[in-house]
Amino acid sequence: MRRLTVIVLLAAAFAIATVGVVFVRDLVADPPSASCQAPPTAFGPSISVAGHHQIAIDYVCAGASQSGTLYLSAGPGPYPVAVWVHGAGPATSLSFGGVIAPLVDSGVAVFSYDKRGVGESQGACRPGDNGHFNLLTADVVGAIAALASRSDVRRDEIGLIGASQAGWIAPKATVDSGKVAFIALASATPVSERLTNTYERLARGDEGRLAKDEISRRLATAGASGFDPLPFLQQMTVPSLWMFGTEDDRVPVTESIALLDQLKSRGKDITIVTFPGAGHGLLDTPPSAPNAPPTLVDWILKHVHPASRYAHVPLLECRVTSHAPAAMRSALETSARSSDSA
Repeated sequence: MRRLTVIVLLAAAFAIATVGVVFVRDLVADPPSASCQAPPTAFGPSISVAGHHQIAIDYVCAGASQSGTLYLSAGPGPYPVAVWVHGAGPATSLSFGGVIAPLVDSGVAVFSYDKRGVGESQGACRPGDNGHFNLLTADVVGAIAALASRSDVRRDEIGLIGASQAGWIAPKATVDSGKVAFIALASATPVSERLTNTYERLARGDEGRLAKDEISRRLATAGASGFDPLPFLQQMTVPSLWMFGTEDDRVPVTESIALLDQLKSRGKDITIVTFPGAGHGLLDTPPSAPNAPPTLVDWILKHVHPASRYAHVPLLECRVTSHAPAAMRSALETSARSSDSA
């Protein structure tokens, strides 16, 4: 009996030590103190590509350079900007197309960068896939700060867009930055990280085929655990869009909408849109619901002041062009005065 007690105590001590090692490892890999409020930033030249402009941007967060591309319309600024927040897994900067093209064509600039540790971005790859989002959040905050330093950007109209895992990162980044004007998310959830993982496991049938009501019952019994975006959502004061496919098997749609409705009842500016029969990839190419990308674009356009798509030369510039013939200068100035008095 004594020997059995010793074995049990040793096993318990080993388990505690293992948990402690994992906890310390996670703190080192993704420190809660991670911050990127004023990153060193380098901007490349503006390059014209097929009717729009692209600018390479590199900025340093937590000792690692993050690399991305800013997409701008051909017209003059200032531009509102949407920063793309990645979902789970390794991901490089989005190319021009998908939801980026209609936003840029409408006068909203978009910035997308290689996720930490992927492509041209430095750092440890995918810390968020272990349920820790401090560094990934800092990278988003750094992107916002880098963009806000540009004279052609509307500093009060920088927002966040994204999908899936972005639902945990965007609210925290909004609070940490203090410079976010809106968030627009697809196939994301305000439900805690581990509870969402439980839903995904049950929805894909790991414990047999379960009805939606039974899955909801089990989630209610389990309760929130892991990273929880709720405290940040409660602090947010900016408008947000949440789009769901009713057949999403990765995020708990019913529980997500219920939680968002609670926040709405407390005065939060939240728009919820559902797409019947659609799955998780509302912003994929192709999207699981064809109307999802234009719904997101239309919502954003209602919350910003888009830049003009076309360059123009103000008439006032013609008045001071001394090389124009005197008769032409006189005619232009007379026309301008007539327009001003109209």
